[in-house]
Amino acid sequence: MKSHSPMRARHSEAPASRGIHHLALNTDDMKGTVEFYTKVLGMPLLHALRVPPGVGVGAGNRGNPPFENLRHYFFDAGGDTMVAFFEFPVGAVGQGDRNTLAAMQHCSFTTTKAQFDILHESLKANGVPLIGPIPVGAQTWSIYFFDPNGIRLEYSWQEHDGENVRVVERWTQTQDEIREELETLTDDSSWIQSKTAHLPATRESA
Repeated sequence: MKSHSPMRARHSEAPASRGIHHLALNTDDMKGTVEFYTKVLGMPLLHALRVPPGVGVGAGNRGNPPFENLRHYFFDAGGDTMVAFFEFPVGAVGQGDRNTLAAMQHCSFTTTKAQFDILHESLKANGVPLIGPIPVGAQTWSIYFFDPNGIRLEYSWQEHDGENVRVVERWTQTQDEIREELETLTDDSSWIQSKTAHLPATRESA
């Protein structure tokens, strides 16, 4: 494992959001999902509700699944973010393909090295098949696995961060680093400049 100091970079453009409020996923086994996310992944259950009448198949549907009276449970994913699940009727829909357009290919969660090791052991102790730990870039290590619903998940930790995990600073590229890849996307230099002006020219050791 590499041990050199992390190289961080800070960009100058403020994002419009404060991060993910919740990620909404689907299951047809809420009890099993609760057991996996609380026991194996250590995400506490914090809110359980039923979707109000008319929001599923009625005129009030705002993009919810097209079923009435669904359970909708929320888990604390850390970092003031939540993971939520809708419970579909068993057999009502087929298994999704994570490698299609408009699908979620996988969801990655960040954690500390100490907690990563605990999660790694929990997954193994519960017989969950996994890949890793493997380096994925930016001095970051990950494990990959599936939850009971067939959803691909990833847990990641960053070298040297300790309890102060700073994902954006570790993954922010310099203008030269990102420009090399963007030039394979387009030869419009003004477009590239407009999309990279907020990025730093160099990295800093921290």
